[in-house]
Order: sequence, then structure tokens, then C-alpha cells
Amino acid sequence: MGQHNISSVAHLIAEPVRSVMLITLADGSTMSAGALAAAAGVTAQTASSHLAKLLDGGLLSVESKGRHRYYRLAGAHVSHVLESLASVGPVTPAWRNTPNRSAQALRFARCCYDHLAGKISIAVTQNMLTRGFIVEASERRYALTTSGHAWLQQLGIDIGELPAGQTELARQCLDWTERQFHVAGPLGARLMDAFLAWGWVRKSSTTRSVAVTPLGWDGFRTHFGIVRETVEPD
Repeated sequence: MGQHNISSVAHLIAEPVRSVMLITLADGSTMSAGALAAAAGVTAQTASSHLAKLLDGGLLSVESKGRHRYYRLAGAHVSHVLESLASVGPVTPAWRNTPNRSAQALRFARCCYDHLAGKISIAVTQNMLTRGFIVEASERRYALTTSGHAWLQQLGIDIGELPAGQTELARQCLDWTERQFHVAGPLGARLMDAFLAWGWVRKSSTTRSVAVTPLGWDGFRTHFGIVRETVEPD
């Protein structure tokens, strides 16, 4: 990648209004210009200018429905860049121990584009590693083992064919709050889809945070050995 491209993308992300818009969309959602303007606390005209720059820079895509336009991240790679940037520099003890409930909720569980992130996701990943269902591979990837594939089938999760353009099943995504890797890529997305379909987790309507339901705690304990008290914030 050329230096000019790096500086251009960095400049787009660094502007505070644009960074808020990008982070707001980091859960893979689609939002109108008005909703993004409200999230960033700017006027519609200001939001329109910033959105145009993000589109030109390849960080967003847009879909028109009637008179309305809806924006989303250009792909999982943009969310990965945002998480990677957030992981640069230390997570201070003050932030880790903050009594702020919103911050605690994000650290516990959140959407990272199409997969789960936070303490609960680290616990899921570690359990799968310990049981030999995935193993660390080269180039920050996980490989699904034969026993892991059989276990997923037992759970009713069909891996099937990789999505178009995908060459890897499971990627190691550095969790910016926990400083450990969690499962991303198609495997991470299908796990998240399953957790939502089973009613184990539910997304927040206003933030990237994810809540685990009582049914979910039973499922995570039974199938992943995750005990609520070991991961849930106080």
C-alpha cells in the first residue's frame, strides 16, 4: 500500500465527526444520513459533506431506497481497521475499572461488524482453543479442526461454502479492550448469527453493545463452559 493511500485514509478516520460516524456503523448496521448526523451531533449539511468524503475514500458504501440514502461500512476490513486503531496504545486502568455502565457493557460484549467482541467473545475463543476445535495458524488465522467441524454440526451451525471473495474461514481479530484475539471472519459471523437466532444474545438499539439473555447464559455454560460470574461486569 502506498504512503499516499495510508495518509489519505488516516486523515479521513482522524477527523472527529467522521470517526464517530464510522464507529457508529462498526456493528455492520445501515443508517440514514439524518441518523448519522444525530449520532455525531452535527447538522444535516455538515453530515452530508463528511459522508461524501467517506464515500470517495472508499470507507463507506451507500444504498438508495426511494428518496432516502442509507450508509454502511464498505466492508469488514474497515471495521477491522477501526478496531486495530483502537488497540494502539494502552487501555488505562481507569478505563478498565470505570463505573460507567455504557463502557462496561462495551467491554463485556459488543458487535465488531459481523461478529462478537469483548470479554464474552474472548471466553468463547479460548474455550474453542482449549478443546481443540480451532488451532492457531499462520498469518493471524485460526484453522477449524475436524473435531471442531463435527462439534459445530452438532450445534446446528453449517459452515458450508465460504462467502464470495473470502479465502479464510477464521481470522484472529485483536480485541481492543482485552488485548487478546477473538474469532472473526466467516466463522465468527456464523457464530454470531447462531447466538442471535437462538436468542442467546440481543443487540442494543442505540449502541454497539450486546446483552446475553438468561437462555444465553445457560447455552454458554452448557456448550462453551462459560460461567456468568467470570466474565460479566460487576
